Amino acid sequence: MTENKQDTTERWQARLDELCAAHHVPGAALAVLAGGELHELASGVLHRGTGVEVTTDSVFQSGSIAKVYTATVVMQLVDSGELDLDAPVVSVVPEFATADPEATAAITIRRLLSHTSGLTCDFTYDAGRGDDCLARYVEASKGVALDCPPGTAVSYSSLGYNVLGRVIEVVTGQTWDQALKDRLFTPLGLDHSMTLPEEALSFRVAMSHLGEPGQYPDPAPAWDLMPRSAGPYGRVLVTAGDVARLARMHLAGGTAPDGTRILSADAVARMQRREVDVPDKWTVSADGWGLGWTLYDWEGIPGYGHDGASIGQYGYLRVVPEAGVAVVLLTNGGGARQLYAALFRELLSELAGVRMPDAFAPADVPPVVDMSPYVGTYEREGVIITVSAAAEEGGPARLRYEFVDGMAEFSPPLDMDLTPVSDKVFAASGAGPSFSEDYMPVVFSTLTDGTECCYVGMRAAPKAA
Repeated sequence: MTENKQDTTERWQARLDELCAAHHVPGAALAVLAGGELHELASGVLHRGTGVEVTTDSVFQSGSIAKVYTATVVMQLVDSGELDLDAPVVSVVPEFATADPEATAAITIRRLLSHTSGLTCDFTYDAGRGDDCLARYVEASKGVALDCPPGTAVSYSSLGYNVLGRVIEVVTGQTWDQALKDRLFTPLGLDHSMTLPEEALSFRVAMSHLGEPGQYPDPAPAWDLMPRSAGPYGRVLVTAGDVARLARMHLAGGTAPDGTRILSADAVARMQRREVDVPDKWTVSADGWGLGWTLYDWEGIPGYGHDGASIGQYGYLRVVPEAGVAVVLLTNGGGARQLYAALFRELLSELAGVRMPDAFAPADVPPVVDMSPYVGTYEREGVIITVSAAAEEGGPARLRYEFVDGMAEFSPPLDMDLTPVSDKVFAASGAGPSFSEDYMPVVFSTLTDGTECCYVGMRAAPKAA
């Protein structure tokens, strides 16, 4: 007997509840777009202190999924002829600058979208609550060191997406927040999507939770720990269903359900076209990067999407265009990565025939790798990575990941053992559930200019000593 829609939804609901409990996730919202229908489910509580239940209209912090919204608006401006993908950023935002004038001139809109600009990721600067916050952020970033020269490598860049947010402001004459409302939220009917915390007060809102792996986390000290200037790279407040509705527009070739054209079909296709391969194929399951989208290759089945993390909330979006499927998961803490991995493996297999990769981990008998070429210190803005040889014969090499300077209070240093997966890829233990299912990928690579670097979290850190 063919399973009906209600039975399917009930089965998915039971599995969501089961996995949330197994991985100590306080609350989660799930949206599944399949067969032209949108299914919305919810599990758990918004706040472990109050016990208020998650509902399908509950609003979560989407983290870096916000980058997809920013990229979509940028591509609208490319569609209208107001932006050129290969124009230098300084031709649009004259006050933009980096610590290297030659590099500044080489950074284009395309490179910002594809994370190949060399701009770093973790430049956190509170530029205040005013409408000028992005202008002030871009001004403050002028002296920040690049991860790598523009065009030499992919290095995940939140700073780059804030610059794109400022590009949107300069071209449209609106704040980034208002541009998203007028260009995406309103025409797509995303009435549970917003960018400012005071706007979220009208809705049921998920509280962030923080804690150690293997147990339920506690509510965070504050609901929103990110400044307004984090918006273009990390703060769109949404329901899972609204994220799926944005994905549905991309699946429909750029049109809204009522036929309104949001993006040209050409722009939609260009966003999904591979701009760069990714050395680290495990941190966010990426095989490559397009213009805003993370790109996946599931044994020949192409897909796109994005991950998101704020402080204590985690989101996941996966789209399988040939099957017309999009799956969105938003969570408010706990073992979110493990929940995502188990749930999406099942859903994407069932709905789209996708076999997602197994959890990243070393083999039972790891290969023997000479670590001596990798021993040393690697640095990028706010982070120092130290790789040291085994302390004793046959023991593991070690990696210390340390936040410094303006990032010094962000987190205590991480000290991890390195187990070889291949001659350039290593599994680091002890990173926590938000980074990986069990192990954190550490990848050694060489940039196109010959510089050796270490990738952790999709960020390139050049070798300094």
